[in-house]
Amino acid sequence: MARAWAGLVVDEANLRVNIASLRKCLGEGKEGTRYIVNLPGRGYSFVAPLTRVRVEASPGKFETIRPPDPRSGNQPPVSVSEHSLPERLGRLIGRDASVRAVGEMLTKHRFVSIIGPGGMGKTTVAISVAHTMLEAFNGAVYYVDLVSVSDASLVPSAIASVLGLKVQVQDPKPSILAFFGARRALLVLDNCEHLIDEIALLAEWLYTSAPQTHLLATSRELLRVEGEHVHILPSLDVPPVIEGMTASTAMAFPAVELFMDRVAASGVQETLTDEMVPLVAEICRKTDGIALAIEWAAGRVRSHGLRGTAELINSRFNLLWQGRRSALPRHKTLQAMLDWSYNLLSESERRVLYRLSVFVGPFQMEAAHWIAVDTVLTEAEVTAAIASLSDKSLLSPSILNGSSYLRLLDTTRTYASAKLAKSGEVNAVSRKLAEYLIAHLNRNHERQNGRRAMDRDLIQVGNMRTALLWAFSEAGEGELGVRLAALAAPYLLELSLLDECHRWCQAALLRLGSRESSTTHLILQEALAISALFTRRNGDEVRIPIEQGLRLARTLNDPERELRLLAGQHIFMCHIGHFREAVEVSQRSIELARRVGSPAGIVMSEWMLGAAYHLVGNQTHALQHIEKGFKQAAVHGTLKVDLLGFGHQIRALTVLARTLWLSGTPDRAAQVAYQAIEEAEQTEQPVSMLIVLLYASPVFLWRGDVEEAEALVSRLNQHFSRYSFGPRAALGLALSGELALLKGELWTAAGRLCDALDNLYAEKLVMFTTSLSRSLSEALLECGILWKRKQ
Repeated sequence: MARAWAGLVVDEANLRVNIASLRKCLGEGKEGTRYIVNLPGRGYSFVAPLTRVRVEASPGKFETIRPPDPRSGNQPPVSVSEHSLPERLGRLIGRDASVRAVGEMLTKHRFVSIIGPGGMGKTTVAISVAHTMLEAFNGAVYYVDLVSVSDASLVPSAIASVLGLKVQVQDPKPSILAFFGARRALLVLDNCEHLIDEIALLAEWLYTSAPQTHLLATSRELLRVEGEHVHILPSLDVPPVIEGMTASTAMAFPAVELFMDRVAASGVQETLTDEMVPLVAEICRKTDGIALAIEWAAGRVRSHGLRGTAELINSRFNLLWQGRRSALPRHKTLQAMLDWSYNLLSESERRVLYRLSVFVGPFQMEAAHWIAVDTVLTEAEVTAAIASLSDKSLLSPSILNGSSYLRLLDTTRTYASAKLAKSGEVNAVSRKLAEYLIAHLNRNHERQNGRRAMDRDLIQVGNMRTALLWAFSEAGEGELGVRLAALAAPYLLELSLLDECHRWCQAALLRLGSRESSTTHLILQEALAISALFTRRNGDEVRIPIEQGLRLARTLNDPERELRLLAGQHIFMCHIGHFREAVEVSQRSIELARRVGSPAGIVMSEWMLGAAYHLVGNQTHALQHIEKGFKQAAVHGTLKVDLLGFGHQIRALTVLARTLWLSGTPDRAAQVAYQAIEEAEQTEQPVSMLIVLLYASPVFLWRGDVEEAEALVSRLNQHFSRYSFGPRAALGLALSGELALLKGELWTAAGRLCDALDNLYAEKLVMFTTSLSRSLSEALLECGILWKRKQ
């Protein structure tokens, strides 16, 4: 084995398992045939006779035959119109050769990094390459902009979010790998340099683990990992110093073409003439052909004129680059370029720019005023400075969700952040950011703008994260962090950033302590309980937050949150197999809902009670309460009862279907199961879909409907692959085992059920263990084996 797998650790037991699988594939043992034997002193040997067959092929055409990947059937094609790419970033000038070269490298080597200094145009090239390869990847192209991710541990979550994965556990990497699987796809990782270590490890892991996934990264430095091939993005060609160069000759150089294009875009409608060529060529040479520097220079022509711009560049660049322009390291070139641009600004523009660097991601004018206005700068002056910074390409305007936003380029923000640090205003500006977000989110909450406000403010999560990082740092103000964490929690939950929600709520509660009982305290406790229910093992980490939240809700007389926490406690009791306690929780919930006159609470509680009685084994009571809940829902019009990312009516329908089958009406049970599936599909909620597949699949297993059961179990396992549900993934394995039992695949059934039960007991998710143990016993008895499980 040391010779066969040099440098790798290969366990002998694993080798035996794979040899056994190979023998099975070959059909060894049929009619006495033998293919592989274990020879003493030599190991495994292929002993069947071999025949050499010559296969004629067409000249120049060869075909490699590979075994089909069993996972590939579960990868649906992606429409070319459904990719996650942003639009091409304007007109591409001077980069056609790079786009072609990167595309060819990517096809051949799978993993390419575009390397160059900030402002060179790496993002533009990467997006253009990705667009050209959409058809080749059947639309499966995913673009991740990492500029707004400041915490390296959140890189996997950022990738999962772009892939559309609802992250429910601490580590989304298994779900990312499951998503790609055998899928032929292209993942673009843009702006990697500030998280280089984490991204390098992640990229190498994806490259080695997902052999059909291609990776395209942009960074200022190499990732330096296995599989990486590098394309150094060169400067745009600039005109040499030649006397008498004509305009037509100069325009053949991409740097000149880009300069004139951006001059026209700034509003100066002027055609390059032979007389202008020397000045334009000089400006392009002084910028070293760096695209962003050229754009900044072009942006000054309107206010300073062509000659004035050239003189400004000359005065600055002569000081720093005289005699060694071509030898400057790229990061120093970027520093010099940014220094030059910064020195062209007025004092008020500089102050506004470095204060705005506190934003990570888009921000609106109102937010800019809140951060930049002080006793020195008036609101009018800040507005004028922002307009000037936009003209000079230091701020990028955009339209998001129908509203106008501004954003600093990542290189600009990094540079301006350093200026902010030198100014001594970091804490003051960070405090203003936290105060702005608190005021903004509070205002939306008071206006009760609901879904629209939340959708609009989801893009503020990066700024919320930045403010929270500061607030809970040594230099920060924990009181602001507590208030902001309570306001940010619903947005983190909406984006399924459950582990991050748990982190900030826990930090806020530790800061808050037990010295007060406030609505803020209750909001944090509720969010902590919700996030723990889906990210932590069923134990004290889930139980204690729920119980503390319930006590606080009663103290503050907040029946709405108490009802939600009782629903969470009911789910927890069901998970750990305490079904009679679940009945008691449901009864307390219905009493509270009736006392406070909450129609939605009454409906939800009736359904909770029905589910608890179903698990206890009293199907008559279960049917009564489930149907009673639906009747009251029809009267009050409160069918949409949502909590914790799923609709309670979906859960109620699945419980009704199971109860109907157990009550002797299998056809109606199937009808209700189909209704539950249809309604879950309409919600587009991952948790609702999980519940319906998990609860409805057994109805068809019990009916002996192999075809339908197989389709649902397959969908369930695909769902587990796409979304992260922690220990619940073992339930997919369990239902696969029950399906195998139904199909008579006894050994497969026993193995799957045994493994599933081990995992479920370890995670204290015992709701289904009784029925699964019965199925395992049946499989083992059918195999003729006496199985005594050690308790």
